[in-house]
Amino acid sequence: MPLIQYLSRIHFDFGAIAGLGDEIARLGLKRPLLVTDAGVGDAGILQRALDAARPLDPVVYDGTTGNPTERSLLDCIEIWNESGCDGVIALGGGSPIDLAKAVALLASHGGSLADYNVKQGGSDRIGKVARQIAIPTAAGTGAEVGRACVMSLLDGSKCVAVNLNMVAEVVICDPELTLSLPSRLTAATGIDALSHGIEAYCSPLENPPAAAIALDAVRRAAKWLPVAVQDGGNREARWEMMMAALMGGMCLQKALGGAHAMATPLGELHLHHGTLIGILLPHVLRFNAGHADLAYADLRGAASLPEDADLHVWLKEFVSGLGLPTRLAELGVAADVLPEIAEKASKDHLAKTNPRPAGPEDYLTLLREAH
Repeated sequence: MPLIQYLSRIHFDFGAIAGLGDEIARLGLKRPLLVTDAGVGDAGILQRALDAARPLDPVVYDGTTGNPTERSLLDCIEIWNESGCDGVIALGGGSPIDLAKAVALLASHGGSLADYNVKQGGSDRIGKVARQIAIPTAAGTGAEVGRACVMSLLDGSKCVAVNLNMVAEVVICDPELTLSLPSRLTAATGIDALSHGIEAYCSPLENPPAAAIALDAVRRAAKWLPVAVQDGGNREARWEMMMAALMGGMCLQKALGGAHAMATPLGELHLHHGTLIGILLPHVLRFNAGHADLAYADLRGAASLPEDADLHVWLKEFVSGLGLPTRLAELGVAADVLPEIAEKASKDHLAKTNPRPAGPEDYLTLLREAH
């Protein structure tokens, strides 16, 4: 059985961000670095966080890109050293949260992020990192309680560091921060939350607590994501989707599968992760049929589907109904890059926990079907 460990102190409800100052004081932070992006500032959420952090005045880095980069990481480390920072506050979606984890790692361990790449065994060397507070402003990745960070290195390749020591000590989930999220981004991030529940539940690893959480994440996202996309001001839908995302992050201990194995190298093309997952996962569900029958039956129940429903058909229609693309070609992905993507996917650590073993040719077939 995999290690079962839940680490974070979580505040969850409308208005939860008001407790940020108390948590900063409880952790003993004097000069935190707040990592965010320009969109969070434009939405007025950054100012709300700064107001809540008083009397402290965090140092702000707002240059996080859509997919976090090593360049941003190096900039943050320079700010950390020049300002004498002693902790990190992540404010935003998965990108600022992943960047904050990387900052906490390098600030405490030194070296470069590539030194801790899970694919080369480097993540085993990760010990206790700098203190972190994570505040998600989207309901998708679950990165706020995740143990991994994914980043594009200077050479364009993706690096993944994975260790429970990188989980934020404090998480503040305030659904009110998601009320202004545009419908398309609500859809794309929400699909990621749904996919975490689906792929984790189908993973062959035995982890009953994570499985139970994964199934409930699917139940919530399948019901409430269309509502949140249609009516972004629906507070109940926003609450439920933020909970689905949190639970999707909590179940990642059970691991994911082929859709995420392909999405990682495709992400090197600077494409939105959730959008990619929405395209890829229906094809993976079809491929895995017959290799996770019990899980599929439970997933049908969680999504309120008939017993004989095809999950892959349902999910493709679900994604399309949210207004998201269903083909890689719609994102501008060229067919000639697919063999390289397939090779990288087959070597990804998440390929090992797909319920049906798959090699490079299998992934190439899946990618071509999704193209």
